[in-house]
Amino acid sequence: MEPKTDTHPIPAAKPRLMSLDALRGFDMFWILGGEALFAALLVWTGWQGWRIADAQMHHSQWHGFTFYDLIFPLFIFLSGVALGLSPKRLDSLPWPERLPLYRHAIKRLMLLLLFGVLYNHGWGTGMPMAADEVRYASVLGRIAFAWLFAALLVWHTDLKTQILVAIGILFGYAAMQLWLPVPGGVAGDFSMSGSINAYVDGKFLPGISYQGRATDPEGILSTLPAIVNALAGVFTGRFIVKSHPKWGGAKGEWVKVGILLLAGLLSLGLGWLMNPYIPVNKDLWTSSFVMVTLGWSLILLAIFYALVDVLKLHRLAFGFVVIGCNAIIIYLASSLVKWDYLASSLFGGAIQALPIEMQPLASACALLLVQWLLLYWMYKRGIFIKV
Repeated sequence: MEPKTDTHPIPAAKPRLMSLDALRGFDMFWILGGEALFAALLVWTGWQGWRIADAQMHHSQWHGFTFYDLIFPLFIFLSGVALGLSPKRLDSLPWPERLPLYRHAIKRLMLLLLFGVLYNHGWGTGMPMAADEVRYASVLGRIAFAWLFAALLVWHTDLKTQILVAIGILFGYAAMQLWLPVPGGVAGDFSMSGSINAYVDGKFLPGISYQGRATDPEGILSTLPAIVNALAGVFTGRFIVKSHPKWGGAKGEWVKVGILLLAGLLSLGLGWLMNPYIPVNKDLWTSSFVMVTLGWSLILLAIFYALVDVLKLHRLAFGFVVIGCNAIIIYLASSLVKWDYLASSLFGGAIQALPIEMQPLASACALLLVQWLLLYWMYKRGIFIKV
């Protein structure tokens, strides 16, 4: 008699989506110093086209949109994609199995809130801290809250509910900004000091706001629509891992790319159609801003997915992958470490030997290089610091 064998197939591990790391690294590249490249190229070449590109490397003053406005929401979107690649329901599991994941989620939230305060140099004049001089609102804090709420929905609800919640947030937030009046103000005010966001931040946001503004760009109310960016990432991740049949002679993976591009263009168009009524505004994180940023996020993911995961151009993406694998830590270090001093110490003599019009570009490249080399050292040794 032959011994019994387990006839249940072992599910194959899902391959890592390299395009996700590459796009995350591309996103972080500009914060680490890439935004200075176009201004430096303008100094070197004098070509006015670089001036147009450089204008995209600065946040909009209020209403409007630039490429630099996309960096933050794109990161939130990508955190949702990672969550959607392997969604799991926890509500049917016994409590002892759920508890470690809940603890990890809360720990992640608290760590990112702390790191956000550190990034802001939020202790004011130093320890012992004055609690009212701390800026608690932060980019990392918003990422943490958006991911946590998206994760709780993924863990406890079905896809239909998640979609309804995302739509409800988008329309509910727009309705608040358009029609809910604030004491001493009027409904539909999208100014920095007159918006409902300014009223909520003034009443409930602890500590200080960014640059003392009436509306903090990472304030309380504007964190709500950022959850939609994360949930849209979840939906996209779920879509990517599903197998898709050939259509019209195109392979399934190319069908995915086409659908992602089409969805991105549709979202982009809807966002700008909303703009005359609900201005595209990053600081207020308006519903139109959500749609515009989702559009560009989907388009960029489609491009990176096609190049990296379909065409397998891994070498082309490797430089960004190295950054993306430790994105949170290098983002924090970009505020706490004087990379320009380190770059000057290593390459200052060589930079000063160059013609003066080439020195800004050389300085920008040196700044990026020292950060990338540290990340490459971590990558080669398998050091990936996750929060």
